[in-house]
Amino acid sequence: MEIITPIVVVALLVAVAWFVAGPLRRGAGARATVELEGRRADLEAARDAKYREIRELELDRRTGKLSEEDWRQLDRELRAEAVELLHDLDRLGPAHGDPGPSDGR
Repeated sequence: MEIITPIVVVALLVAVAWFVAGPLRRGAGARATVELEGRRADLEAARDAKYREIRELELDRRTGKLSEEDWRQLDRELRAEAVELLHDLDRLGPAHGDPGPSDGR
């Protein structure tokens, strides 16, 4: 009987410690989610800015501010950067609550 008492006390202490540490364990997951969503927001903002740059470049070409050769080079570079941003967003996966791409069904 004397040996069971310390085992029960230790088991209770472990159970209480596990219960008390629960919010701390969940906090790490929440921080990771916040960081992921922050990274997603940064990439989406960069993507939108890149799209604006592409549209402005096309406007500059149409208004004669850029030669065809200069436009082609800059357009190629901007589109490559936009594609890289899209790949980075794809690597993050769908946003929380976002169903992802539809399959057309």
